[in-house]
Amino acid sequence: MANNPQSPNGNHDPAGSTQMFRAFVDEGTRQPQTSAGSGGGSRVGLIVGVIAAVVIVAAVAWLALG
Repeated sequence: MANNPQSPNGNHDPAGSTQMFRAFVDEGTRQPQTSAGSGGGSRVGLIVGVIAAVVIVAAVAWLALG
């Protein structure tokens, strides 16, 4: 609990913000249990998205200049 000098007993957080913050921090420190090959899905999507964006920009430039 937070040490709040304004509370009557010295350690009560009436809004619960300290407890919520600690739960948020504790949740962020836990690492999810994933298999070795499952982390690459978002990277593949990012690469495909970048390639698609480059192709679209090249096509628009070719149409504009040609």
